[in-house]
Amino acid sequence: MKIRNVKTILAGVLAVTMAVLMCSCNTERKKSAKDDQQPSSKAESSIVNSSGTSAEEEKNDSKVPEEWQDGGIFSDYYEKAYELMEKMTIEEKVGQMILARCPEDDAYETAKEYHLGGYVLFDRDFIGKSKDDVARQNNSYLKSQSVPMIIAVDEEGGTVSRLSGYSQLTKEDFRSPRELFEEGGLEAIKSDTQRKSLLLSKLKINTNLAPVCDISTGQDNFMYERSLGQNATVTSMFVTEFTKISQENNVSATLKHFPGYGNNTDTHEGIAIDKRTYETFKNTDLKPFKAGIDAGAHMVLVSHNIVECMDSEYPASLSPKIHDILRNDLGFTGIIVTDDLEMGAIREYSPEFSPVVTAVLAGNDMLCVSDIDTTYELVLDAVHKGNIETKTIDHAVMRILAWKYAKGLLK
Repeated sequence: MKIRNVKTILAGVLAVTMAVLMCSCNTERKKSAKDDQQPSSKAESSIVNSSGTSAEEEKNDSKVPEEWQDGGIFSDYYEKAYELMEKMTIEEKVGQMILARCPEDDAYETAKEYHLGGYVLFDRDFIGKSKDDVARQNNSYLKSQSVPMIIAVDEEGGTVSRLSGYSQLTKEDFRSPRELFEEGGLEAIKSDTQRKSLLLSKLKINTNLAPVCDISTGQDNFMYERSLGQNATVTSMFVTEFTKISQENNVSATLKHFPGYGNNTDTHEGIAIDKRTYETFKNTDLKPFKAGIDAGAHMVLVSHNIVECMDSEYPASLSPKIHDILRNDLGFTGIIVTDDLEMGAIREYSPEFSPVVTAVLAGNDMLCVSDIDTTYELVLDAVHKGNIETKTIDHAVMRILAWKYAKGLLK
């Protein structure tokens, strides 16, 4: 081939190559312009703005303090709950922490006056009332204030059954878990829990102070009749099923009485001192509570027992150490409520403050009481004096509000 022809061919190839390169550059320029307007990847979207904050960081910005972001069962509602909590007065916040026995008179007005977080209903609240009467009554309490109330009841079945005996409410009494299990095993309990939670929901009762997670085997023990009467494994299965079925019907379950009564005595009149080892608790009593927590239980009720292996100084309900075990060792992120703070067992174990104040300092979110006025004033006064930090109240109230959002009480 002649040299001149070779040069001609090479020149042609060079021209084509240059054309392709020019086209490619133009395409890249067009692509880049489009990408500047609509970032196509996560990396490209993290462009720092004039304030020095990336768009990604700005989007994920949260008002909720980082130490409160625990990824808990109500955490999807923390943002809304925190924003609502910030708008509330300290009086409204303190009221939200009170889970009070429903007063015989002026219940609607009392709930409104004190901004109460919830009522617990007892037998007297059902006497002579039809299902419609009870539903109307509870609905009025729910709507007594801008933040709807928790309406709770102790409906364990057996010796603690607030609805049994009222044929206008239920034709068949609710039997104890022990009786049900002995007759038909877990299937009988599941069926009973379904019937129970559906009825409570129809009556506008949104929280059950059950199941009893305690493991009690001696017939003379205080908790024997109320417990399942089985070992830790079977009791855990019972607690799991009860929790799931109740909450599927929008009735919050309450695991009680943490960290486990065992074979102890009644704390309504005297203190119960538990001398068992922590290893024993880990292998038995704590297992049903952990099972309920893993099943998503909304609430845990803490007993007044002194459990020496956890805290030899304070009853469980007033013990920061035991609340720390519940939160950090068992991973509970829901609502912690005290047992009745007017039980005789705890009065002498809170010398510096009233038990209701000590209970808040210990880490309880809600206080179970009958004397609404005194509780309200004592906690409010402790906040004003600086004995209770405002952030302690705020954290508890955020949890309570998040719970109410999760239940659909708040929109």
